[in-house]
Amino acid sequence: MQTFFTPEQLSDPGTAEANAILRSCVHCGFCTATCPTYQVLGDELDSPRGRIYLMKEMLESGRDPDPATVKHIDRCLSCLACMTTCPSGVHYRHLVDHARAYIEARYKRPWSDRMLRKVLAWVLPHPTRFRLALLAAKIGRPFAGLVPDERLRAMIRLAPRAIPPVSRAEDAQTHKAHAPRQMRVGLLTGCAQRALNPGINEAAVRLLQRAGVEVVIPRGQGCCGALVHHMGRETEARSMAAANVAAFAAEHEREPLDAIIVTASGCGTTVKDWGHLLAGTPDAAKAEAMANLARDVTEVLARLDLPELPDQGLRIAYHSACSLQHGQRVKAEPLALLKRAGFTVLQPRDAHLCCGSAGTYNIMQPRIADELGRRKAATLEATRPDAIVAGNIGCLMQIGGKTEVPVLHTAELLDWAYGGPRPATLGPNVPDRRDGPSFAPYAA
Repeated sequence: MQTFFTPEQLSDPGTAEANAILRSCVHCGFCTATCPTYQVLGDELDSPRGRIYLMKEMLESGRDPDPATVKHIDRCLSCLACMTTCPSGVHYRHLVDHARAYIEARYKRPWSDRMLRKVLAWVLPHPTRFRLALLAAKIGRPFAGLVPDERLRAMIRLAPRAIPPVSRAEDAQTHKAHAPRQMRVGLLTGCAQRALNPGINEAAVRLLQRAGVEVVIPRGQGCCGALVHHMGRETEARSMAAANVAAFAAEHEREPLDAIIVTASGCGTTVKDWGHLLAGTPDAAKAEAMANLARDVTEVLARLDLPELPDQGLRIAYHSACSLQHGQRVKAEPLALLKRAGFTVLQPRDAHLCCGSAGTYNIMQPRIADELGRRKAATLEATRPDAIVAGNIGCLMQIGGKTEVPVLHTAELLDWAYGGPRPATLGPNVPDRRDGPSFAPYAA
């Protein structure tokens, strides 16, 4: 794509990078075939190619964003399926991130939009505040139909009916290995997941301990920055990322970490990009080093040579979260682990398409998200599974609200298979494996 940025514009590193990305696009349109919003809306401007044209014109002209451009860019899920499809290697993610920061700085949204975004940025990255918000949503659920704003109704309906207790396992501490130590890893506990389902990290820790992994939860960590970064709030995202980099770097300097494990793939995509997010800052070198240590929990489990288990008698539909399959390109490991643990693994039609969660997307764009969630649940249910498994908390909440099939995290199911407690979502008819025969390989 031909561009016409001025030398003055190109002196800005973000604009210079955007220019390079734009120039790599050859207008082929392959991206439209895998774009979820284009599938739903059928509008070229709601495809990656259409949005690239809009972003080029907006950035090149140096003008303030207009409402139409903002609307179409806001509708982007950042699912990154276009990057998996693109034959030219267009780094759409960094382009749309730059465009969102540009919009945040130069576009005055309607008052209700500004307030909602401020509330989300103030609440979601902080587990205690989020838990209080979930309690308020639980109280307000019977009255959700009376709320005039569809986004507020979506917030209330997305909240779980039962709020899980606070987990002390996620406090700063070291969880010692229960077998000869093979690895020492740090665990990013996250933010929204701590409020919505702390059992995910608990399951990951138990499984890793039994496999001979020491799990360290560094003091001072918090939200990775993903939630606010996707809203264009770049300064806040960098501040959050820098705090985490400092926390993990300090632990790594005390005693080297073999990996930084992330159990929410939406966070993992951002953590692996900390080097880019903090480029040009005093934290750049440490950020790059910590980003290079980041691994999805399934990437580490795949290195541990877990024993092959007999058939569990359960059909598992695997939903590959966009942030895992497109953002991190982690595809084979979760499937191999589930099969090795004795499950019949099923993959739905259109597995590359997003479920509609995408951070705050199912709040900010509830109609599109609802349609995507309905479609995803239908394709998963069509495999006739006993349970649905995914590696991202947002996907679990989104899909769980569209189906009666039990929905749980990959780590929860693997922990149960290898001797852990039965996940509550599987129900009482599935046996509890604590002290069962599959626990034997990891006896302390």
